Amino acid sequence: MMATHCTSLVSVLGVFLVLTLYHNRITVSGQNIPAVALFTFGDSNFDAGNKQTLTQAHVAQGFWPYGKSRDDPNGKFSDGFIAPDFVAKFMGIPIEIPAALKPNVNVSRGASFAVADATLLGAPVESVSQFSVTNKLKNDISLLYSSGASKFVIQTLAPLGCLPIVRQDYNTGMDQCYEKLNDLAKQHNEKIGPMLNEMAKASPGFQFTVFDFYNVILRRTQRNLNFRFFVTNSSCCGIGTHNAYGCGLPNVHSKLCEYQRSYLFFDGRHNTEKAQEMFGNLLFGADPNVIQPMNVRELVVYPADEPMRESWMPTTSATF
Repeated sequence: MMATHCTSLVSVLGVFLVLTLYHNRITVSGQNIPAVALFTFGDSNFDAGNKQTLTQAHVAQGFWPYGKSRDDPNGKFSDGFIAPDFVAKFMGIPIEIPAALKPNVNVSRGASFAVADATLLGAPVESVSQFSVTNKLKNDISLLYSSGASKFVIQTLAPLGCLPIVRQDYNTGMDQCYEKLNDLAKQHNEKIGPMLNEMAKASPGFQFTVFDFYNVILRRTQRNLNFRFFVTNSSCCGIGTHNAYGCGLPNVHSKLCEYQRSYLFFDGRHNTEKAQEMFGNLLFGADPNVIQPMNVRELVVYPADEPMRESWMPTTSATF
């Protein structure tokens, strides 16, 4: 059980954004940044409704209380918008980033190719090395680069042992995380920056940045009140000791919190819209302690086809 559960979480590592610059260099009003398109890849964290389109079954994320804050259950794993929605807004993209698999959508300014339950390895397996996993991520990024993409934003794994679904599964109580999974996430994360540094040196015009999602989540679980979250160890919606299961499922009498903006997590492993907006702001404009070697805004305006002048370095602690 433990090996399968760990692998199913850790093998979902391909969470990243791809920025595409237009050649006609239209600038976004008031920001002096070029018009861009935003494409997202990964799992349920960035899924904009693809899982709902792919399956004939009724997915929970297509029904209330998902989308509660926007009164719009549309297949996103949150009570409202997710981080790429906010990044797109800050980038001046005037339309919502659609799920790529939905019919007749406008993909002129980007699309989400993320699908819930997707993994880098195709399907969860009983055991897997971090080297199998990291190489597959490198291969996937290389494929996109060879197809013409040049600007990449890679998000590290969260502290998986602090997710409500993991706390509930491993009976950690309310005050402790499951550190074995946190250690596994850290082992993966420490390989991402060096891998991308090598790719930037070897691939002309390859540009990237790394969002330290691990510590962004960890800070909010350890010092929740500093970030105006009242509850960070259990979910707003679900059942069980940490309300980690069953949100949105039929015939499941899930609990639903009164005020979702006081929670870090909406369900057992996905964040509330309030948290997602924070992540979007950090992605777009935070300093190198959070996202480096540059933030998304700096990455967008960085001259295309130029070699990167800075490389990824291990981060120090930050308050963001």
